[in-house]
Amino acid sequence: MSQTTEAHHVSVSIARAPDEVYRFARIIERWPEWAHGIGTSVQPAGDAWIAKGPLGEVNVRFAPDNPYRVLDHDVTLPDGRVFHNSLRVIPNGSGSEVVFSVFRQPNATDQAFRDDWQAVEKDLHTLKKLLER
Repeated sequence: MSQTTEAHHVSVSIARAPDEVYRFARIIERWPEWAHGIGTSVQPAGDAWIAKGPLGEVNVRFAPDNPYRVLDHDVTLPDGRVFHNSLRVIPNGSGSEVVFSVFRQPNATDQAFRDDWQAVEKDLHTLKKLLER
């Protein structure tokens, strides 16, 4: 039988068309401006990216450009652990909803899990501010 993990879906509404939000969010070099968990800098490394930040130097591999506005990405930590991050831009009226699924990590306390999704929530609100200027 399959086992699931507790998830918390964080979303923010953005008053911009979904394709515009997706195109902006696909610019990985701009992620340090709004996705603070990814780090302070990113550099291309073949078909992936190297990000330097709070978790050290991590490898980030993104879903290919696609018409579904899926921005999923896998983050490989220096110790080899891989975290799959689900990120979507979906239509919401004439604007967009950006949804990030945060999964509870093994042995995470309730507070640690809450801290994870609150950090994502803060990042998505920063993205919203950048796009709604």
